[in-house]
Amino acid sequence: MKSRGRVTLQTIAREVGLSKYAVSRSLSGKSGVSEETRERIRETALRLGYSKPASQTTPGDIAVVFHDIDPVNSELHMQIQNGVQAEAHRLGMALRMLWTHSQGQLEELARTCAGLLLVGPHDREAIRAATTTGTPIIRFGWVDPLEDADQVSGTDHESGQAVIQYLVDLGHRSIAYVHGTPGYRGRRERFYGAREIAERHPDVTLHVLQFEEENGFAETYRALKEEGARPTAFFCAHDGLALTVVSELLGQGYRIPDDVSVVGFGDFSPAKQISPALTTVRMEGQECGAVGLRLLLERIENPRQPGTPARRVQVASRIIERRSTGPCKDPAHPNDRAAPRQEPRIVSV
Repeated sequence: MKSRGRVTLQTIAREVGLSKYAVSRSLSGKSGVSEETRERIRETALRLGYSKPASQTTPGDIAVVFHDIDPVNSELHMQIQNGVQAEAHRLGMALRMLWTHSQGQLEELARTCAGLLLVGPHDREAIRAATTTGTPIIRFGWVDPLEDADQVSGTDHESGQAVIQYLVDLGHRSIAYVHGTPGYRGRRERFYGAREIAERHPDVTLHVLQFEEENGFAETYRALKEEGARPTAFFCAHDGLALTVVSELLGQGYRIPDDVSVVGFGDFSPAKQISPALTTVRMEGQECGAVGLRLLLERIENPRQPGTPARRVQVASRIIERRSTGPCKDPAHPNDRAAPRQEPRIVSV
């Protein structure tokens, strides 16, 4: 029995619970959907009395393009990939997965695909060339201030705020932000958020430790202590740094969390493999991937009109509390008891 009114691709998509993109490709005999999904769509179209308009075109592929030189975020990128693939499976569609940093390849993909999901620090010129094709593009990663680009991201600034407030609530008043190698945008944003909360508490001092990550923490921490500072908590810009900090502190005789607390960022696999297990901030990479694909499909099915604003979609991170943090017990370590406590409020080492 035919439904009343004109039956469109969107009608069928709502009926089967899939995207209009998947329905269009299926009815056009294109790849990108499973045979089971294709048959379900075909039966629904027949039941509803769908007739394909002569002018209807078939969308191209959707490509997920990872920057292939970004070792710092490899585990986050894997989470994003898993999220995109899981959402694509739920919607009954397939994807193209590529790893490249070639401007020419990125531009060619933009000319031949229905939409792109860009993951990682792709070159500005490459992104600009791809954008001029008019193909919908969703970016995972940083964009310039007020850049006219759709973006899905985590909450770095907010996470920095939340971690410092969490440590303050535990009674910590001398806190070190372990920055590691400077230059990474996310680490800076976490610090800016941390600094905002520290500045709201007149009795809180936030120290900034920057160093080359291979073997720089011990020396930088020694220099900080020589200045009279004795942090009782460390907020590390990512979990890899936190592993270094935990190892060094344990080697110096500190007990974690009895003497000092340590917080990481990322909630990557090593966070649960060390002892004590690491309190950290979980970046919801899988959810970011799913949200990015849904936003891209919306842009494909309802093209963005001239003058309409770009979208910034943030997926909130979460603090995952484990055994590396606890209430502040001052002083931080028996060797620190004679140390002076007169410290500047925001200091860098």
